[in-house]
Amino acid sequence: MKRVVITGLGVISPLGNDIESFWENSLKGISGIGPITKFDASKFKTQIAGEVKNFNPLDYFEKKEIRKYDLFTQYAVAASEQAIQQSQLQFATMSEAQRAEIGVIWATGQGGMQTFEDQLQEFFTGDGTPRFNPYFVPKMIVDIAAGVISIRNGLLGPNYCTVSACASSNTAIINALDNIRLGRAKVMIVGGSEAAITPGTIGGFGAAQALSKNNISAASQPFDVNRTGFVAGEGAGALILEDYEYAVQRGATILAEIAGGGMAADAYHLTGTSPDGLGAKLGMLNALKDAGLNPEDIDYINAHATSTGVGDLSEIKAISSIFGNSKTAISATKSMTGHLLGAAGAIESIYCVLAVQHNTIPPTMNVMELDPEIPQNLHIVLGEKLEKPIRYALNNSFGFGGHTASSIFKKFEA
Repeated sequence: MKRVVITGLGVISPLGNDIESFWENSLKGISGIGPITKFDASKFKTQIAGEVKNFNPLDYFEKKEIRKYDLFTQYAVAASEQAIQQSQLQFATMSEAQRAEIGVIWATGQGGMQTFEDQLQEFFTGDGTPRFNPYFVPKMIVDIAAGVISIRNGLLGPNYCTVSACASSNTAIINALDNIRLGRAKVMIVGGSEAAITPGTIGGFGAAQALSKNNISAASQPFDVNRTGFVAGEGAGALILEDYEYAVQRGATILAEIAGGGMAADAYHLTGTSPDGLGAKLGMLNALKDAGLNPEDIDYINAHATSTGVGDLSEIKAISSIFGNSKTAISATKSMTGHLLGAAGAIESIYCVLAVQHNTIPPTMNVMELDPEIPQNLHIVLGEKLEKPIRYALNNSFGFGGHTASSIFKKFEA
């Protein structure tokens, strides 16, 4: 089976708009969560989110271009260009045949939500005359970020969007891995983005009783006995996946290897996870099987852990059933970033890559009292980063509809 490696990373996040600041702030346990500034949330029960700060689209686009793209696409382009730059891929010098072997899979849960809400608001508060912006549809549709990345770089390989709610970008990573393994591409630009801090998103998740109403920066509390729901976040994460031999041939700097991935389903409920964690368990077992690993091989798990009551415990039950007798360390980085929805899997995969690179695990913050239902033999990293040898790291992502996806990252060994 072909080996697949990672040669570039890029990020736009509540903790920083480049890999260096994102990683540094995460290891310090800094919260990226604060009051919502993108709209007047004073009448909403939830008034906090993990917003991106100081993002300037002019760093990536000509001024006249910006109006063509929803913010989720702007974030996607920014993160992917960072990753491309780190990988040192030179598309401009490639032939058509070479660019036909490079693809893009870009995920999102909601796509151009702000564009959708703004356009309909304008229509319904007007005189009823349909004056829709000609960019309305291409700004809104979920696949457009993948298309824009390929258009800007002239990439002719596989190009599409994965949508599996909050498992979307982890699903995209597994799809990209398989595309390279099957020989459909030599390189895949993969990731996810979300820009859904909007009245509709906050109102909708709030009505579903999924959001925390504890309007403080420490409101995201995975595994805490008093957790009250997740905090919405926004941003983007990008990874460059390459065929190992192709990367070596062009002299690329290899950051890590992706060892395998697995997907499954809860088949249980529209929005809730199975209390016994069956779907999560099957996804992780499938990932281990795909990578040819045993549970004791995994040194670190970046848990999905959104801070919802049933969700956190169902994942812990699944983890405990597989890894309960191992020394695997677990952390929940959503405690600092909030939940980036369709982009969460990409952001948290980047955490796994950085963890195996630096032998360091970012902490789980804001846990005042660990839920007593969590087995005491599990090692959850609380409050401070943990330095330990990390050869394999596993990332979990779960989404409304019962979608589960788990990917495994490996320290690179030539």
